[in-house]
Amino acid sequence: MKRLWKILGIVILVITVTLLIVPLLYPVQPMAGTVTERELADPDSHFVDVNGTTVHYKEMGQGGPVIILLHGFGASEYSWREVMGPLSESGRVIAYDRPGFGLTERPMDGNWTDTNPYSVQGNVELLDGLMDELRIEKAILVGNSAGGEVAAAYAIEHPERVQELVLVDPAVGNGTKGPLPQWAYPLMKLPQTRNMAPLLVRTIAGDLGNDTIRMAWHDPTRIKPEVYEGYRRPLKADNWDKALYEFTIAGNPVNYSEHLKDLTMPVLIVTGDDDRIVPTARSIQLSREIPGSELVVLNDCGHVPQEECPDQFVTSIKAFKGGAK
Repeated sequence: MKRLWKILGIVILVITVTLLIVPLLYPVQPMAGTVTERELADPDSHFVDVNGTTVHYKEMGQGGPVIILLHGFGASEYSWREVMGPLSESGRVIAYDRPGFGLTERPMDGNWTDTNPYSVQGNVELLDGLMDELRIEKAILVGNSAGGEVAAAYAIEHPERVQELVLVDPAVGNGTKGPLPQWAYPLMKLPQTRNMAPLLVRTIAGDLGNDTIRMAWHDPTRIKPEVYEGYRRPLKADNWDKALYEFTIAGNPVNYSEHLKDLTMPVLIVTGDDDRIVPTARSIQLSREIPGSELVVLNDCGHVPQEECPDQFVTSIKAFKGGAK
């Protein structure tokens, strides 16, 4: 019996050492064929340094009001392509890439002495710095999905700089869960996991990424091939896989539900009637949690109404409080 326990102990030790050492030493090769963000830029792309990070953005229109568009997880400024023009007919419109997405620089420090740039707080600080750099005193914030979380957080922390808040199928408030359960974050931050992470993240470049795009639409048969390519284009940038992982493990999403009732600026909540990512019922509930907010439910739309139902979307924005008319 003692011999059996000894053998079992050795087996367990070998397995433990293997699980700890092999993932740490496994040579994960960088992706071939990636380029810098500037090499992927469009003729109308702009870059600006904000808090030590080079931010990519696009801009249309001039004058006021100023509308800033914040995209969701896995997206970029590309997701606003259908509505920037119509919205810019009455003011200045800016769409930028949040850290970890699009063509904004991907910090690779990993041991953040200050705020983690991929966290919600890091996004809030970046947005504040971006407004300073672009000489914007006050703006209408329009945030889709996880971009809605950043927009809401910014409005709570800097209400004096937010003229109106528009939350589009937002991942905000009670009932909204983060991408990982709380117990998973320490495991995901282990050196062994970090080393192997790029191999896992790269699956998004295949069918998994396309499936997510289709899930975001009420009618995925209307998605054109160039839309898939538009989403996949940033996946050609250096370190996109590592940055996406850093974004995922930056920390549990902050729950601002206790502070939503304190919002003083006009708030509009826009949702598709067939949102399978942030359920439509969740957005309806959110409208009850924010006193005085208005709710618009767009027919035959999914999680990204600015792409799938741009006309309805623009009409709802322009009709709201007269701010973007």
